[in-house]
Amino acid sequence: MASDLHPSTEQSTTSLISGIIDDFERLVKQQMALVRTEITNDMRKATDAALSLAAGAAVSFLSAVAMFFALVHLIHWASSPQGADPAWIPLWGCFGLVGAALALVGAILLLTAAMKLKSIKPLENPATQGLKENITWATHPTK
Repeated sequence: MASDLHPSTEQSTTSLISGIIDDFERLVKQQMALVRTEITNDMRKATDAALSLAAGAAVSFLSAVAMFFALVHLIHWASSPQGADPAWIPLWGCFGLVGAALALVGAILLLTAAMKLKSIKPLENPATQGLKENITWATHPTK
């Protein structure tokens, strides 16, 4: 009579194991999607860093060219007779100011690129760590 009051709801061992395997497969699929998203984000960060690096290198190159022209005009100005250039800022100074401004912009772009590159850590994100733990558990469940 006691068995009539509480119907048996126990599942078979096979269905329990099947459920565990299904849950594990779903977990691995979800973690793979998360890892894929993390990789996409890292690739976006790397692209942004590469663009900043290229822009910084280009601006720094232009700065070097402007500084080169400033040096050439400085030599010309230094070798010219007194009062030959009536301008308030000599031409070499103009090139120097533009070169310095470009150098500042280039340095900022290069520092930004370096900071972006340092922020990319593809093997240290939570999704990858979780996937490693699940694979470890699946291959060695006693650890």
